[in-house]
Amino acid sequence: MSLIQVENVSKIYVTTSGIFKRKRKEIVALSNVNLEINSGEIFCPIGPNGAGKTTLIKLLSTLALPNTGRIIIDGYCTLKDSKKVQKKIGVLYGGERGLYWRITARDNLEYFGNLYEIPPRILKKRIDDLLDLVDMTERQNDKIETFSKGMKQRIHIARCLLHDPDILFLDEPTLGLDVEASHDLRKMIRNLKECGKTIILTSHYMNEIEELADRIALIFKGEIKEVTTVNDFRNKVEKMNLEDAYISVLKGKRKGSG
Repeated sequence: MSLIQVENVSKIYVTTSGIFKRKRKEIVALSNVNLEINSGEIFCPIGPNGAGKTTLIKLLSTLALPNTGRIIIDGYCTLKDSKKVQKKIGVLYGGERGLYWRITARDNLEYFGNLYEIPPRILKKRIDDLLDLVDMTERQNDKIETFSKGMKQRIHIARCLLHDPDILFLDEPTLGLDVEASHDLRKMIRNLKECGKTIILTSHYMNEIEELADRIALIFKGEIKEVTTVNDFRNKVEKMNLEDAYISVLKGKRKGSG
């Protein structure tokens, strides 16, 4: 059985506009999505802005609820057993949210570890191990506000791993990072996979997906058009590189939908 099962899931957002005469509009973010993600793989949803990638991550990580369908993660339903699901997942969003800048890296990790109710003796060793994993031991007593963006992302990764989750959701983790920091983070992601973690990764950098993904899901206008491996996808589109193949298919979909 797959580690994650998405069954007939749809997500609709409702907006209103106008002052005197309010108009109601429904925006379909995801439509009847069916998906299976296997244990220990790096799975990458890809698609243009507004395709539904971030909405999918929010639904899988219990940050949003589907309008229809259900999501099962390691045997638990995200609707009925959200607390149990949350113990099994770690979530990282691109950007610099989620850390307290005026305290040290170690203080941040201790704070979040206490929120997870990790016993102090276990927490101390785990923080030591994670700081070593993300190569931030020497900067552990420096305030977050003194860190580069890449360093902040390293501490974000450590924070996500504090409760030793089986599944990591990484939403554009290298967004805005320089070349060296991006390289280091991709290496870290590969190491996490080797440690048995299941990783759901979104990115607009096709070279990053080509390097890391075991499988990809092409999402367009809230629908999953195809789930395949990178090599199979390229072979179906005249053996192009991933970026050219991706653009070619998107243009074809747009022409077909018009």
